[in-house]
Parts: sequence; structure tokens; C-alpha cells
Amino acid sequence: MSASPRIALTSGEPAGIGPDLCLLAKTDYPVETVILGNRQLLEQRAKKLGLDVDLPDYQADQAPRAGHHCLLDIPMQYQCSAGTLSPDNAHYVLAMLERATQGCLQNEFAAMVTAPIHKGIINDAGISFTGHTEFLAEQCKIDTPVMMLATEGLRVALATTHIPLHKVAENITAENLETVLTTLHQELVSRFHIAQPRILVCGLNPHAGEDGHLGKEEITIINPLLNKLRQQGMKLIGPLPADTLFTPNKLAHADAVLAMYHDQGLPVLKHMGFGRAVNITLGLPIIRTSVDHGTALELAGTGQADPGSLDVAISTAISML
Repeated sequence: MSASPRIALTSGEPAGIGPDLCLLAKTDYPVETVILGNRQLLEQRAKKLGLDVDLPDYQADQAPRAGHHCLLDIPMQYQCSAGTLSPDNAHYVLAMLERATQGCLQNEFAAMVTAPIHKGIINDAGISFTGHTEFLAEQCKIDTPVMMLATEGLRVALATTHIPLHKVAENITAENLETVLTTLHQELVSRFHIAQPRILVCGLNPHAGEDGHLGKEEITIINPLLNKLRQQGMKLIGPLPADTLFTPNKLAHADAVLAMYHDQGLPVLKHMGFGRAVNITLGLPIIRTSVDHGTALELAGTGQADPGSLDVAISTAISML
């Protein structure tokens, strides 16, 4: 484990369930959990939920204590109520992420865990924003991060992330795939201690192109790249039709799957483990994990939010230290 056992936990979109989840998070982890959020918001949400939560101020100059929760208070421009979005709070959300990221880069925090944010409302504030993954990559000065979700029995990484479907094919290039697969392989070895990862690779087109009759990307781009990486020692199987790849006999001996786009792989993973899955950003110089779900505005402040995925995200971050 890291010599700096502090985990930064960003509370996410203030109108969503992120604050609820942070208040409900377990306290028996072998690290100190530093919640980033607005004190007034969290105290109001705790009162709404009927929770008696003690959140002392974060003291950076004090030795961290295992099982201890504290609060790094972030100023908030506009006090909101549960379930009601406001673009006025976009900068508050991004300030939490920037503070946590910089803290990780400076070894103040050993890892960061993120509660869900609302991409649309950040863009409504006039800020171009496609997601945590891309924002953190920019903060860390990394060109190509890799988004991977994991649950018991399945890890799914993505060749492309938050882009419109009509732009997927043009982003499936040999250069991009090589970067993603190399990062995925290296992180499975270094972070997950798998000596020789076995990775199943989805085709882009139905039936993996059907020998070129349903698309040629498998023939012209994906297969040649996989052959090149196999010669370098990677264990890559594919490209395989996505509709039959996610079956028990194929997954039984796989360490990860590479899907070509967001909705090719993640619906399967979330069907298997929704609420028990974790989002992991690979390829960063820091450890970052997150929940597998969105802001669930309708559940904010109701007491119905399930902290299960957040607990998995925290546990996973700790296991990667």
C-alpha cells in the first residue's frame, strides 16, 4: 500500500446522489477518506437523510488515520436543492476534480474516487466537457487514457469513449488501438498483477465484418494491428463478434475485453454487475476509480441511493495502491 494512505473522494454533482453516497460511505477502510465538497450542502443533505455524520475539517499537516472521514470544504457558487440541476455549479464540480487530481499528482492523496457528475449541465454552463476520463487526462497531460469498467468476472475496456456513434469508425485507427491495447496490457500487469493478460477484442461491425461483407475495418485495421501486437508477446484473441463474445465459455479464461465503443461492451457489464461495478481510468500517473452509474437526480435526498458501487470503487482503489 502507498506510504500516503489518503483517498480523495469527490462528491460529484451537488443535485444528484453523490453527496448522499459520500455520507453513506463505509468508515472501516484502512485509509483516511477525504471527502471533497461543500460543507453546507453536505450538512443539509445529511439532515434531509436523517444522518448524524461527523465531518471534521481536513488537516493536511496531520498524519492520516485509517477509518477516518474528513471534509475538504470546496466553495459553492449557488446553493441547490436535491434533484434540481443548475449550470451555476459547473465550476464547483470541476474545482473538486481539479483539487483531487492535483492532490494525487503531488502525492498528497494516494488515489481519487469520484461520485457521479452530470455532463450535460456542465456543457450548459458553456464549458466543453465530455467526461471524467477526458478531463483527468487533460489535467494529467495524458493524450489517450483508457476507460475500463469491472465487476466480478468481467473487465471491459473501451477503444473509444464518449463520442457520437457516427464518429466511432473514424476513431478506430491502428494508432489509437495500439495505444489502448498497450495501456490495457501494461495496467493489467502492473495494477492488477496479471503476468500474461489474455484480452478478447471485439470486432467493430456485426459478425466482426463477416469477411468484409459487413464492413472492412476488421480486415484493414484491427487484424493487422492485433497480429503486430501478438508478435510483441501480447495474448490477444479476436476480433470476435460482440454478440457471441460475451458468453461464459469465451469469458471463462479472459482477463479483459476490449470493446470498440461505449454501448458495445458496457450494457453487458452493467447487466452482470450494476451497483457492484467500478469505473477505472487506465493510463494515468494516478489511481482513479468511480461508480458505475449516473447522478440519479430522482433519488437524491430520498434515502434510496445505494452506496454499493461507491464502496466497490473505494475498495478497488485501495487494492491498486
